[in-house]
Amino acid sequence: MSLAQGRPYLAIPGPSTMPDRVLAAMHKPAPNIYEGEIEEIAARVAANLRRVAMSSSHVAIYIANGHGAWEASIANVFSRGDKVLSLVTGRFGNIWALNAAAMGVEVERLEFGLKSPADPARVEETLRADKGHEIKAVLLTHVDTATSVRNDVAGIRAAIDAAGHPALLMVDCIASLGCDEFRMDDWGVDVMVAASQKGLMVPPGLGFVWFSDKALEASRSSNMVTPYWNWHPRAFPEFVYQYFGGTSPTHHLFGLDESLKMILDEEGLPHIWNRHAALARAVWAAFETWGQGGDLALNIAEPEFRAHSVTAARIGGGGAERLRKWLETEAGVTLGIGLGMAEPGTPEADDFLRVAHMGHVNAHMTLGALATMEAGMQALNIPHGRGGIAAAAGEIAKGVAQA
Repeated sequence: MSLAQGRPYLAIPGPSTMPDRVLAAMHKPAPNIYEGEIEEIAARVAANLRRVAMSSSHVAIYIANGHGAWEASIANVFSRGDKVLSLVTGRFGNIWALNAAAMGVEVERLEFGLKSPADPARVEETLRADKGHEIKAVLLTHVDTATSVRNDVAGIRAAIDAAGHPALLMVDCIASLGCDEFRMDDWGVDVMVAASQKGLMVPPGLGFVWFSDKALEASRSSNMVTPYWNWHPRAFPEFVYQYFGGTSPTHHLFGLDESLKMILDEEGLPHIWNRHAALARAVWAAFETWGQGGDLALNIAEPEFRAHSVTAARIGGGGAERLRKWLETEAGVTLGIGLGMAEPGTPEADDFLRVAHMGHVNAHMTLGALATMEAGMQALNIPHGRGGIAAAAGEIAKGVAQA
């Protein structure tokens, strides 16, 4: 008998759970797209996007997903034949690099595997060897959604500076913005990309690119940008339609305006960062306890390099995929599939899953997902250590006490 009736819980790393307030804000007729309210909302959203990035930089909004934001960042910064250093720590860092190469950029890669963060020492060494400063920028994923590794952005900037290299630092924060601590200006980031459907708690459909004055200057010589992707009119519009390269994404803006109010003016970024950290520790505690009696393990061994928005894990013998299917059909909980951890179609590909704890998520949602996971492991006879939920509950209690 299935017990999946009732409200489903989508615990995948985006689209994330959307607040009822955001959904309600979107549920109204479209406004005049030429003047009035839409002008006020667009300007306010742009200002608040700078606040959520902790930046005084410029911001461009695109009707696109994160892949579109990647392409926009590449098109504005580079000319064909320019060289970029890509720090690859998982599937999404790899795809950003592949997109750059497909657009005519020469890509040099530093591969760090699927279980480790980027090493600043290797970055510094590589940049020191670039005597002619051919490398124009360094690409880094703050949180790779597939491996759940969290890279040290400030450490990579320090490595660039220690090498005395002029390269721009470009960071993908699609899976981290509004979840993990991020300080664009303080950490010396020149270009940052994000999207609407994860920590910002809005449906997929908006991509964002923040860029510094240094990146703006570099963009003036780019020969790849086309009218739609050009960030200049979006960041410095004379008319409201220029924010979006055409018709405004009205209902996404209604939702984003509301979510940014919740993030910035009500909960506040420091509390959001602490909440995500506490929920992440609960997930880690459950997996670490389960792993004491079975073939289960977190993908990233060192806690300081684990994302606070998503956790990638392994359950051997195909247990991850069996558990994922059981949870969706029998308990109404959907977990993320494993991405890029093993070749598709191989038996090992069924050993990986991801638990998202990003955005509009609280203690009972996280504990509920973990408890149904433990129920599923019992139902499927997947060996695991006992006490995982108690361990997770202990972390929640600690998190509340420290708040």
